[in-house]
Amino acid sequence: MGPSFLGAGDNAPFSCYASSNPPSFYKWFFNGSLVSNTSEYVSPPLTEDMSGTYTCMAYNNITGKNSSADKMLTVLAPVTMASIKIVGAQPIENHTFTLTCETTGSVESVIWMYNWSPLYADNRRNLSMDNTTLTFDPVMKYDNGNYQCVASNQFSRNYSHIFSLDVFYGPEMPTIMGPNAAKRGDNATFRCYASSNPPCSYEWFFNGSVVSDTSEYVASLLTGESSVMYTCMAYNNITGKNITTYTMLTVFDPIEDVQIETSMNPAIVGHFYNLTCNVTGTAEHFYWMKNGELLHEDNRTVFYMDNKIVTFNPLELNDTGLYQCMALNPFWNKTSPSYMLLMNYGPETPMIDGPAFAETGQSAVFTCSAKSVPPSHYSWWFNGSSAANSSVFTTDPLSFNMSGEYTCMAYNNVTENNSTNSKMLTVIEAISSVMIRITTVPINLDVFTLTCDVSGPYDMIYWMKDNMHLNMTNSTANPLMSYHIKNNILYFTPVNRVNDGTYECVATNQAGQHKSPKYMLLVNYGPLNVMISGPDKAKVGSSVSLTCSAETQPDCDFLWFFNNPLSPNVEAGPVITFSVTKENEGIYVCKARNPVTNIEMFQYKTFMVIGHASALHFHSRGVLMLMGVFALSFPVLFN
Repeated sequence: MGPSFLGAGDNAPFSCYASSNPPSFYKWFFNGSLVSNTSEYVSPPLTEDMSGTYTCMAYNNITGKNSSADKMLTVLAPVTMASIKIVGAQPIENHTFTLTCETTGSVESVIWMYNWSPLYADNRRNLSMDNTTLTFDPVMKYDNGNYQCVASNQFSRNYSHIFSLDVFYGPEMPTIMGPNAAKRGDNATFRCYASSNPPCSYEWFFNGSVVSDTSEYVASLLTGESSVMYTCMAYNNITGKNITTYTMLTVFDPIEDVQIETSMNPAIVGHFYNLTCNVTGTAEHFYWMKNGELLHEDNRTVFYMDNKIVTFNPLELNDTGLYQCMALNPFWNKTSPSYMLLMNYGPETPMIDGPAFAETGQSAVFTCSAKSVPPSHYSWWFNGSSAANSSVFTTDPLSFNMSGEYTCMAYNNVTENNSTNSKMLTVIEAISSVMIRITTVPINLDVFTLTCDVSGPYDMIYWMKDNMHLNMTNSTANPLMSYHIKNNILYFTPVNRVNDGTYECVATNQAGQHKSPKYMLLVNYGPLNVMISGPDKAKVGSSVSLTCSAETQPDCDFLWFFNNPLSPNVEAGPVITFSVTKENEGIYVCKARNPVTNIEMFQYKTFMVIGHASALHFHSRGVLMLMGVFALSFPVLFN
């Protein structure tokens, strides 16, 4: 049929067709007025008043019937203007603010753009039904930005100018920049700033009076020892709002002296206690140290009055130490001298050092000690009666009726506490003496005994050798040792040289040990390994010495014989010395005799004289005959 919408100035083409025989005749009507007698109709250039109903009527002159159809045409004028205007009050934050989009032309739709993106309604930004009005309820400063409205129809579009929204707000809470502390006599400069649109004006107040009408204020020649307040007021003449804030300035004097003091003496474990840091000058902070390390609060240690006072509730022993407090302000700091906090405590339960058993005739010494500061005073009680007033108590010589309970009481005159402990003493019959008795001489490989004679009752005895307990198992470990104990006798079966040493007999009872005097056991043996040292030959006229030696205990007696041990001896003693002559040539015989073991041993040495024909020609048979003579009477050792 034809278009439904066309822009002004266009030509609208219409065509009409109806099935008919014979073919129909056609007529076009616009709003009831005939405009064409053909099946096709093209309008003249359209104007807005040409919008309306276009009707086509088909007529069959044979059948006499006709039929018609309508077509609506809307002629749209071009959108020639879009402009954003403020409706009502200026944009003030937290107030309602409205923008409208004014247009000319046939506007079918209006959209809003915010910073070049489509803007949609939300819980704070509302659009009218035709989108021509944008309302902020309320407007906020973050709504600032570039706004544009776009008006359009099917054939044209128009963009408004850019509207930059600048919301008036503030002043917000001012910020003050400047010192919070200063020295007496100095100047202090403060600057006040508050976020605001348009920028706000400022006033400074001190003690209720205006002292400056600019954002900066200089307080000069500061005095006073306490905090003072300076107030800044910011004012926005568009929003009509003002807001104030303040800053505190503390004026400090130098810290001249710091001392730790307490009104509580003495410090007793388990009691409440406090230390106070007293300062001459102005202090802002206090810190406490113990033994050079920072002191922290815990469930017992608490700080009060900005750390000026530290309390201990209750005191414990480990609170003892060197305390210091540091006082400081932004310009000065000073640390107190060390304060020794010494805990007074105790006494704890005394410890008693003393015997449980003691012998008659002896004195028992009891020592009492208790952990306590200051040191405790002590008193002793025997079976409920006072016995001494010192930490050490020595009894009189004991008798059986002095058995009983000995009690020590410790008393601390600062804490006013006391504590007691007791010790039971049983007096027993004394061992009066312990002696080692011998009945035979210790000779190597003979049976030998040591007897321990004890005067007084005893529980047991044991033997010591060289200050060590004599272990009976040693005899099996070393086949040269063979000894055992029976009753109070130590048996050596037999005794030998490895048994040499210092022996003690120890008798014990409940009161302790009683040692015998030391007995030095030296086993007698020998002589063994008899030897003659000296030259085998020498020239006539020279001097010669021959020395006889032997392993023996005790020392041997020595006798010398020449050629025949049955002849009278020629010299006594270990050494024989002679001047060489031809008569000295021969066999020199040494006899070694132990006066304790009564053992004798012989040794010989053949001596030849150089420088003359020797008269000694010992054939092996002759030597054997001579040795046979030795053997008739004495044991012989051969060199």
